[in-house]
Amino acid sequence: MNPADLVNTSDLPNIDSELFQVPSVEALFATAASTHKPRILILYGSLRSRSFSRLLSEEAARLLQAMGAETRTFNPSGLPLPDDSEADHPKVVELRELVNWCEGMVWCSPERHGAMTAVMKAQIDWIPLSSGAIRPTQGKTLAVMQVCGGSQSFNVVNQLRVLGRWMRMLTIPNQSSVPKAWLEFDDNDRMKASSYYDRVVDVMEELMQFTYLVRDRQDVLMNRYSERKESAEQLSQRVAQRNL
Repeated sequence: MNPADLVNTSDLPNIDSELFQVPSVEALFATAASTHKPRILILYGSLRSRSFSRLLSEEAARLLQAMGAETRTFNPSGLPLPDDSEADHPKVVELRELVNWCEGMVWCSPERHGAMTAVMKAQIDWIPLSSGAIRPTQGKTLAVMQVCGGSQSFNVVNQLRVLGRWMRMLTIPNQSSVPKAWLEFDDNDRMKASSYYDRVVDVMEELMQFTYLVRDRQDVLMNRYSERKESAEQLSQRVAQRNL
């Protein structure tokens, strides 16, 4: 039965009744749950030899693996600036393949001049909003974290949330901001026990839970009326024309 048959659309003159759908629990949970390990991609935002965003991302990877995820971390060293290279650059290809592979992401950046670093932004800017009629990040989960050289700030995680929304990702409610990060790691580059560490555990736990919830339901969750009005060919042409 067409979901539009369940409601009277006669009072909605601007609606195409053939394309109108009524959200339902049955449709949302129609797909059987996947049994493979959740696939999580981790991006960090510093190239320093002792990068605290990298160290924090490594702690996140250990936690995710212990929780049953398969993780891959992209090394941004050698990634060209956006528009300073073609998309067939090996590092760009590597990054985009990882984005296609993953079901969720962790973004972790230092705060520099009150914002995320250029290294972090360059990685995000190289991720395409669309590939033909497909949006590589659409419907995937996202956890955001930052490290601070001084007192605690939330500038970076707030910016990362905006970018995640722009890329149609499902950013989880929890987040991590680690102040004075240089005090939070020991001589073996492991994060010390603290309330900040406990928060990282919370964030990774929540990311896993949200990834389990949505990874088999992306087609339903991201199915939009306006886009059903366009054919895949029309959508591809429109996005290609506006892609800068």
